[in-house]
Amino acid sequence: MQICIKTQESLMNWDDTRIFLAVQRERSLRAAARMLGIDQATVGRRLALLEKALGATLFLRSSQGYSLTAAGELALQAALEMENAAQALVSRTQGSDQRLAGEVRLATTDSLALGLLLPALKVLNGQHPDIKVNLNISPQLLNMAKREADIAVRTIKPDNPDLLTRRLASWPVGLYASKAYLASRGEPARGSAFAGHDLVVFEPHLHRQEPLKLGGESIAAGRIVSSHHSSLTLRSAISAGFGLGEVPIVIAERDGLVRVWPERQRARPYEIWLVTHQDLRHTARIDAVIHHIVSAFAAWE
Repeated sequence: MQICIKTQESLMNWDDTRIFLAVQRERSLRAAARMLGIDQATVGRRLALLEKALGATLFLRSSQGYSLTAAGELALQAALEMENAAQALVSRTQGSDQRLAGEVRLATTDSLALGLLLPALKVLNGQHPDIKVNLNISPQLLNMAKREADIAVRTIKPDNPDLLTRRLASWPVGLYASKAYLASRGEPARGSAFAGHDLVVFEPHLHRQEPLKLGGESIAAGRIVSSHHSSLTLRSAISAGFGLGEVPIVIAERDGLVRVWPERQRARPYEIWLVTHQDLRHTARIDAVIHHIVSAFAAWE
């Protein structure tokens, strides 16, 4: 990348200060070209462009080599400051990327945060206490392309090609109820469309074009008693005995729910995706958070 600065007469290419410093140090175009790894003609041409942009002669040419003019002496200090600033930019940004410290913005849902991510972040904090995780818990999807989060763990895979995605889990989903509900209401009959039974559903599923089914069964004869935008509150309602509902099998077993119709499962599995930006993937603190998240999901398999 080349950065240019506007002068009164023309555009000055900042990168040409490298040419200027190389000639000043080597005292010849040939030696400067060798040091920079470019050809001599390019060095001469870019030095001439720099002098034209500045409106000043920077070197006196003689048989003994190139020596600075008065204007060149003035330019030298500024060029050295630019070189130092460029080196500081590289060292500071590289140091920031390589240090296991700093803030990481993580977006996810309440269910995934409580069940999986908080335990993983506790381990992370024990190993890397200088990494601060800013956890944004919301059912709303943040705009990763606009940098509203550094990492997201969510159930919808984004289609933005500039984002990196990794599937963390693909869990089968079954039909569940609490022991108390089944003790009082019994198990629904297959083919009954849940006649005589209460149902707990995920609110967004009610607005799909196709009729809602639970456990592959139509809900036409059932009664929806509770709908939720949060999978955490949906699970809590099922555990409290509100009714029957679908839950990922691996989570329902940990919640102590009872599976109904164990031979059936939802056609679409419960998928969880990790999303981050391509240019952040190899930042040390981002990589450390991702490592602990991936490890947490692997332990649940």
